[in-house]
Amino acid sequence: MHYLYLTLAIVLEVLATALLGKSEGFTKWLFAVGSLLSYGVCFYFLSLALKNIPLGVAYAIWSGVGIELNRSEERRVGKECRS
Repeated sequence: MHYLYLTLAIVLEVLATALLGKSEGFTKWLFAVGSLLSYGVCFYFLSLALKNIPLGVAYAIWSGVGIELNRSEERRVGKECRS
């Protein structure tokens, strides 16, 4: 169950990062509010996951999967060159 919480936290973090880019410096308030809410819920699920998953393990999974999902999203929308 705790790895499910970690997975939800990662997905919400990727969503929040995507919304953050669409907010254009917090000038589009709907995207900005969505990003902030997503980050808040994301950290809530991360705190639930950290009750039984060691911090180092959770951080390694969080950062590795999060980076790859963010990179894949950027490639999908065409904002990152393939190098």
